[in-house]
Amino acid sequence: MPFSPSDSNILASLFSDPDIAGVFSDEHFLQCLLEVEWALARVQARLGIIPVGAADRIEAACRAPALDLAQLGVATERDGFPIIGLIGQIRAQVGAGAADFVHFGATTQDIMDTALILQVRTGLELLEADLNSLIRKLATLADRHRHTLMAGRTHSQQALPITFGFKVANWLVPLVRHRQRLAEIRPRLLVVQFGGAVGTLAALGTSGLRVQQALAGELNLGRLPMPWHTQRDNLAELAAWLALVSGSLAKMAQDVILLSQTEIAEVREAADQARGGSSTMPQKANPIASEVVIAAARANASLLASMFQALVQEHERATGSWQVEWLALPQMFALTASALKKTLFLSEHLVADEARMRANVRASNGLMLSEALSFLLAQSMDGAQAKQLVREAGQTAVTQNRHLIDVVREKIGAPADWPGLRDEGDYLGATQAFIDRALEDT
Repeated sequence: MPFSPSDSNILASLFSDPDIAGVFSDEHFLQCLLEVEWALARVQARLGIIPVGAADRIEAACRAPALDLAQLGVATERDGFPIIGLIGQIRAQVGAGAADFVHFGATTQDIMDTALILQVRTGLELLEADLNSLIRKLATLADRHRHTLMAGRTHSQQALPITFGFKVANWLVPLVRHRQRLAEIRPRLLVVQFGGAVGTLAALGTSGLRVQQALAGELNLGRLPMPWHTQRDNLAELAAWLALVSGSLAKMAQDVILLSQTEIAEVREAADQARGGSSTMPQKANPIASEVVIAAARANASLLASMFQALVQEHERATGSWQVEWLALPQMFALTASALKKTLFLSEHLVADEARMRANVRASNGLMLSEALSFLLAQSMDGAQAKQLVREAGQTAVTQNRHLIDVVREKIGAPADWPGLRDEGDYLGATQAFIDRALEDT
């Protein structure tokens, strides 16, 4: 099996996304590492800490590196980190007079953490663009079907009437909150890491804080009160956000799967009957996009546990927990990106069978009006008595295959607008107002 879905030519189309895979590729990771190194040299030269000529040579080498990737791999296996081998090659490339100023005053984790944040920033921009597109498309879908009557279900049983637009709005609103959450966590997350060996910047003397501030500005990143070498809550919060997004998408996917069951058949993932075919059953059109979204969400939930395990770090530099993040976070980005892409597909191609929805409502023989009848009858009799009457009438309606309204009318014999009571579309409460409110922030 591949190291991650992004590494597989077969599975990547299901569980990854080419743009996100590119962000977390070796090539882009090295580019980010080098960007941090040359930014460090540039600000240190500007502050008079290293010679300008040395900084120029370091930047030139980092912008056009002549790297031996095989040698870098060997060095990484030997050292446990790619930085030592990478710095060695850059130092050899810049030559005497500049080599000593490569990586000046920094530590391995400074460079790797800051490079990760650069990757994360780009990755989040990609995810946010898809999230915004999905929010817009679901808002359109909710508005289009705001009057499309269907059965609302609790505990997988028909309960009360709703509209399909109401259901879509229920998928939509958490995504709007996730967009808000992303805006809230960005200032805590997109921050520079620069603390030196134990986070005190002792090697730079009185210049440490100035270099840290200048490096943050050069990379357009924020700063935390102190280096966060063993403070990993920002990345754990990011992982939680990724798991929340994919989990909310999976709720929609789960609904789509349930509504597309043969016995219900109220939606289909797409009009294309060739999608989701079976190797042996020609009639099948499996909900494959929804299945992938659910698998991605469940995998992210498991990986989130790993990211929370990585919060446990020793003293001023961790042993092992840091590496857990390298394994989990890129996969969580890939899985979330895949889930967003698959859900975008659903939002664009989902087929809602309005006739089937109404037919399923009619098939209940008015049982979805039980609550409405109970409240109506309670106006002229004891509430508990009204509820018991409707319960007994419901049992009769089921055993005799009759409409609930007819049975209740027969039991009480009182005049009422019995034909008007038969319309489930008249018992939708604040449905339209809720849909309007859901669409307000999109």
